[in-house]
Amino acid sequence: MRGRFITFEGIEGVGKSTQIARAAAWLRARGCEPVVTREPGGTPLAEQLRRIVLDPQDGPLAPSTELLLIFAARADHVATVIRPALRRGRWVLCDRFTDATLAYQGGGSGMNEAWIRQLARIAHPRLEPDLTLLLDAEPALALARLAGRGGRADRFESEDAAFFGRVRQRYLALAAAEPGRVRVIDAAQGEGQVADAIAAVIDAALAVSG
Repeated sequence: MRGRFITFEGIEGVGKSTQIARAAAWLRARGCEPVVTREPGGTPLAEQLRRIVLDPQDGPLAPSTELLLIFAARADHVATVIRPALRRGRWVLCDRFTDATLAYQGGGSGMNEAWIRQLARIAHPRLEPDLTLLLDAEPALALARLAGRGGRADRFESEDAAFFGRVRQRYLALAAAEPGRVRVIDAAQGEGQVADAIAAVIDAALAVSG
């Protein structure tokens, strides 16, 4: 079975972590043991950079600092985890990838898209997801779910609805530009319905995995 790189995207509160776990279990039941990972993170170095990026106690980060830290983490993650797994024929399920940077740092924070794409070419040349599942929901719903979890908000979770509105619109624009790769899943549905929709999309990918 040929390896596949599948990413899960969406604003905070849409249920990515839950759905990645369910998708991984669904694949295991069909004889495919995926590598499940996340961004920023996935390696010891990248997890340290994740803490810096997400922890508001470290103080404010300039947008350019945030962007460079995210791509430093991504470069290590790709070299250490993602590419080796794909070369071994493993499927990789990743919570966020460069689409998140285009949406959050680009759409949300206004960073230059050309800079983001140039850094992507440096961090992961000739590597793009085979399939991206965009879990989509209105910011008001997603933030209400997020608030219901309790706990201390990280740097991104502390952003306001206007920020998440910009992020969501950038995600939807990416989906419109690449409909073959980016599949929009209605995350306002119940957890089981979302999981079924994701399974149907992955099933189609599994059928052509070779």
